[in-house]
Amino acid sequence: MSTVHQPDSKDRPARLTVGVVGAGRVGPALAASLQLAGHRPVAVSGVSDASRRRAETMLPDVPLVPPAEVLQRADLVLLTVPDDALPGLVAGLAETGAVRPGQLLVHTSGRYGAKVLDPATRAGALPLALHPAMTFTGTPVDVQRLAGCSFGVTAPEELRLAAEALVIEMGGEPEWVSEQNRPLYHAALALGANHLVTLVAQSMELLRTAGVAAPDRMLGPLLGAALDNALRSGDAALTGPVARGDAGTVAAHVTELRKHAPQAVAGYLAMARATADRALAHGLLKPELAEDLLGVLADGGLAGHNGRGGDGSRGGDATGGTTGDDGTDGTTGTEGNDR
Repeated sequence: MSTVHQPDSKDRPARLTVGVVGAGRVGPALAASLQLAGHRPVAVSGVSDASRRRAETMLPDVPLVPPAEVLQRADLVLLTVPDDALPGLVAGLAETGAVRPGQLLVHTSGRYGAKVLDPATRAGALPLALHPAMTFTGTPVDVQRLAGCSFGVTAPEELRLAAEALVIEMGGEPEWVSEQNRPLYHAALALGANHLVTLVAQSMELLRTAGVAAPDRMLGPLLGAALDNALRSGDAALTGPVARGDAGTVAAHVTELRKHAPQAVAGYLAMARATADRALAHGLLKPELAEDLLGVLADGGLAGHNGRGGDGSRGGDATGGTTGDDGTDGTTGTEGNDR
């Protein structure tokens, strides 16, 4: 059960007119969610044809206007542009006098806190950083996904309740992130979510190459269980040949990857090294088995290694779904609680 402060009626923002600068995947979804909470989208800006179509789909009958006009019309303005474009946009809006005193200015960048809005704050704006920890498709399904989504919230202390109230109105869960920790917070999310997509896409490609007709159907239950175990138990959920110290199996993997998908070798080795380090640190990888394994990873599997099994492995399913060396299930330690 959430322990987040649930604002009463006096904490909640009044019904606001809402504008969006940057009709990418995020802005229209947040504006549509605010509309469901009783606020009123009144203006949106977009440059590309795709962004204009997205705005028309998600926010029908809301006029498309230049950014400065969005700020003229709206009490609350969502700045939903790429991270690298945000500082220049804020500076430009402030320099041209587009910012109005008392206007809520919200950006959705994970990288930045509220200080990136300082030029607008000096012009009288009220700065909020509300970053939804969610991947967006640019379709109406995004509004539904906001239910229960965590938002990284950074704002001046006097605006904290207003920021948290807006998040709750969108169906989200506010999570306070200090200004100095925003870059680390964002790096953590990118490491988990963005790289996960790359890993899954590579895995599906390799399964197709191996002749699997429906790699998504094969991976779905496996990856779902792995994610659930990881969220519940962290490093205790590590399984597979690296955590077991199966140097021969890892060497065989690298050999096959060099033949069929050389572009995947560097990523496999990097993740295997990181997994080995974590498995060692948490006592899952036996030190006497780690030397051969780390040797394979150091030379990229080129030297070849002979393990206990006839094919260079010690046997067992490479996914770690079999019995471990100590006679226990390879997924031990998954009974804890759960981003």
